[in-house]
Amino acid sequence: MTTILRKYGYRFHFYSAEPDGERPHIHVDGHGGKSKFWLDDLTMSWQIGLNKREVSKIEKAIKEHRSELLERWNEQHG
Repeated sequence: MTTILRKYGYRFHFYSAEPDGERPHIHVDGHGGKSKFWLDDLTMSWQIGLNKREVSKIEKAIKEHRSELLERWNEQHG
């Protein structure tokens, strides 16, 4: 598990053994919840235990750091 970013009390990370061919995404943990967001279209795949305000903060952070997240995804998963 590679942590890419910490912001607003959330940890944004990739798993090292992601399924082959799965499109770029980021996992986010924090404040008692978890989620997964697709990086290509900035949509949420799923979430557990997060309210709308928390999801909005996560979306904002992903938008702000999207280029870095995609670059790191490509470095790790090519």
